[in-house]
Amino acid sequence: MISTVVWGTGNVGRAAVRAVDAHPELELTAVLVHDPAKAGRDAGDLAGLDRSLGVAATTDVDAVLAARPGAVVYAASGEIRPDDALADIVRAIGGGAVVVTPALYALYDQRGAPPEVREPVLAAIESGGGSLFVSGIDPGWGNDVLPLLVSGLGSVVEVVRCQEIFDYSTYDQPDSVRYLVGMGQPMDQVPPMVAPTVPTMVWGGQVRLMARALGVELDEVRESVQRLPLETTVETATMGKFEAGTQGAMRFEVQGIVAGAPRIVVEHITRIHPSCAPDWPAPPNGAGAHRVIIEGRPRIEVTVEATDEGGNYAAGGNATAVGRLVGAIDWLVAAGPGLYDALDVPLRPAAGKLGRNAS
Repeated sequence: MISTVVWGTGNVGRAAVRAVDAHPELELTAVLVHDPAKAGRDAGDLAGLDRSLGVAATTDVDAVLAARPGAVVYAASGEIRPDDALADIVRAIGGGAVVVTPALYALYDQRGAPPEVREPVLAAIESGGGSLFVSGIDPGWGNDVLPLLVSGLGSVVEVVRCQEIFDYSTYDQPDSVRYLVGMGQPMDQVPPMVAPTVPTMVWGGQVRLMARALGVELDEVRESVQRLPLETTVETATMGKFEAGTQGAMRFEVQGIVAGAPRIVVEHITRIHPSCAPDWPAPPNGAGAHRVIIEGRPRIEVTVEATDEGGNYAAGGNATAVGRLVGAIDWLVAAGPGLYDALDVPLRPAAGKLGRNAS
């Protein structure tokens, strides 16, 4: 059994605790939290399970890493604290742990990552013997391995398009929805999520990763952003009122340009209410979906819907992304020290998991 730590118990961390508990090769040995109010609570309680796991959450990072765990699922945020997240992850790798995380956007395509991110990781791997695999929670597999797999089914491939289509009123992160994404904010304020260069910073690595796998050279990576206001004031069950005239929908693309045309596209289509931007693509279930479209011959379209935590789409997306990360841990341990990306780590069947810890 591989002793495994989950670092963080937010939306991603809750799913990670459940995934580690369900994995036949992993043993949950510690859970790290930032909030002192969570310290001492059982991991099963924090993860929304109906049973105790016998692991009490702690804020003591030093003690947890001193025990030299075999693996760390780093589920703490990297959005607003990238330097701190990198330092935490480098520390864990330097202690010999296999680390899996969505927190370091720059390492989605680790070969093209900036030196100030890549070099400390490589130094920690060299000195400590650990490993790192970074994959997204939007979800990573939806913007790398799934479109690449589906592209192989076509005889002619013209465009690879990955879509996340999401009703943000179902997302349990009010501050992110209002202030990062900009829902309910004045239209003359550009949300941080789509400020110039930010979409490329976050999703450009996945575009470059797909280009590498497809064997094409990118001319450049471009951004395209559309935002629309609410025509009427709406009331949401989770986050209250959003006023008419404020941002109600946003659509952006990160485009990999090949021979002057967008050929590899990661697209996000988000709303706070279905009445806004009714002509844009909508999820079949009304809440959210991930979609891969291969334009070519034949034209192929695959839509994935995942739910968790009582039918919540956002939780389902997190859970599938975490499943990809946690499911890679035993492979990474066997593979040995290194810096890995989604093209290195194989998709694997749920061997030994069927029916396990079904609660």
